[in-house]
Amino acid sequence: MIWLSEAQKFGVAFTFGGFLFFTFGIFTFFDRALLALGNILFIIGLVLIIGPNKTLVFFNRPSKRRGSLCFFTGIVFILFFKWTFTGFIVELFGILNLFGDFFNIIVQFLRSLPVIGPILNHPAVAPVIDRIAGVRVLPL
Repeated sequence: MIWLSEAQKFGVAFTFGGFLFFTFGIFTFFDRALLALGNILFIIGLVLIIGPNKTLVFFNRPSKRRGSLCFFTGIVFILFFKWTFTGFIVELFGILNLFGDFFNIIVQFLRSLPVIGPILNHPAVAPVIDRIAGVRVLPL
């Protein structure tokens, strides 16, 4: 069992809230306020979960610099230039570069859930999801 500190629990809540606001911002045709609030909550949540030093190390890794630059440039486009769609596209590219390594883990977790797991494990769907997420299937 994983034990979280109080700050990490708040970080999970902030990150989830950021994800929700970001999603609502997309569903409301790129509403600037919702996208901005989602970005701010996500960054605060990430800092609370892994700490400020590890957050800086994560964003400054040489392999993550392009993703970090795109992510923060997208945030600047949304917050200051009010270019919500352009900022979203640039930020999405940054998110894929920053967190693309975690998609495999996310897909494996979703496959263990009761409702969505059988859908993702269906023979017609599984190869497509595996290709998108970069899941490597080991031969038996």
